[in-house]
Amino acid sequence: MDSSLRSKFNADFTAEKYAALLRCVNETEKWPADFRISETPIFLTKEFTDEVTRAANEIVDLVRTPEFARHAQSAIPQGLEVPNESPHPSFVIIDFAICTEAARFVPRLIELQAFPSLFGFQLLLLGCLRKAYPAIPRNWTSSFGGIKDEVYTALLRRTIVADVDPENVVLLEIQPEKQKTRIDFACTGTLLGVRPFCLTKIKKRGRQLFYESDGREVRIDRIYNRVIFDELLRRKDLDLNFRLQDDLDVTWVGHPNWYFRISKHSLPFLKTEHTTPAFFADEFPADETIDSYVLKPLYSFAGLGVDMEPTREKIRALKNPQEWILQKKVNYAAFVPTVDGLQSKAEIRMMFVWPEYDRDPILVNNLVRMSQGKMMGVDFNIDNTWVGASIALHESL
Repeated sequence: MDSSLRSKFNADFTAEKYAALLRCVNETEKWPADFRISETPIFLTKEFTDEVTRAANEIVDLVRTPEFARHAQSAIPQGLEVPNESPHPSFVIIDFAICTEAARFVPRLIELQAFPSLFGFQLLLLGCLRKAYPAIPRNWTSSFGGIKDEVYTALLRRTIVADVDPENVVLLEIQPEKQKTRIDFACTGTLLGVRPFCLTKIKKRGRQLFYESDGREVRIDRIYNRVIFDELLRRKDLDLNFRLQDDLDVTWVGHPNWYFRISKHSLPFLKTEHTTPAFFADEFPADETIDSYVLKPLYSFAGLGVDMEPTREKIRALKNPQEWILQKKVNYAAFVPTVDGLQSKAEIRMMFVWPEYDRDPILVNNLVRMSQGKMMGVDFNIDNTWVGASIALHESL
């Protein structure tokens, strides 16, 4: 981490500047952030930026191999496969814990997903940080490969909207106005002209989908999918006019099958210098010490169901152990000095987009979650300061 810029930022920090950051974040779009915003970004050295970029690209390379494709064949639960799967995912998201090993910072793979993250909100957050904190140099950025803000927006448009009229593209969610990520939906609308819609507002006729706007029906050509299967399966109260498993004349941006194929299900397969051992619960070795592992359900979201203290008795009690993994714990580094005297931990999310006709995915941005507790999610740190949603900055090319 860049200690010089960290010292300068902390010395320049005031509660008033943080309040200005929150005003910018919460008053720019029609919806505020319904999660805690950290007081600070993190500042990466060139060496760490290079290493975490290399680590992310190595993971992406592995999930494109024939061996991975065979592994991922069993990833989709029975009855949830969606027709017309795209040749590749539209997004690849890779989460790394920031750890210290042998007296240096290293990224360790925590999770990954082929599901969109807060692509719109992170651009808003970067702009608000620059406004609120003049101590941040203008040549420090969150994007990679020299991508400027306007190029970043163009890549999002090419991935999500492509050559379709934005009116015929919808951001699909369950009650989007009630989701904690709704600020990202608002940012996406501002950037791309794509509106959020609840599944219950979508009508099906034949193989086509429609929504109503100002008394007229509008055909849907592309769906920017933000529906979490775990939530959809739990919501028995929803009155739906179609199922995701229907054979539909639409293009999925983020095809639902990839939500399962590239996920925690992938962790036992992935082996690089930046991964840790992971096993399906029904394949956990008898000679491994279970105390050094964390138990995770394969298809939950936002830390739901994670057990930090698994036992073999708990494993034996699982109804479907093949739907759980045990992943070796990592030791997050407490490395961000705060003005309160404590130090915060962090994990960094590396965010790739993969436009429909491009040969390769493109690393475009990042997201950071900061913590001072056992769990990294913002819901687990509501009583602390210098924790929550943030972003990592590094010196641009």
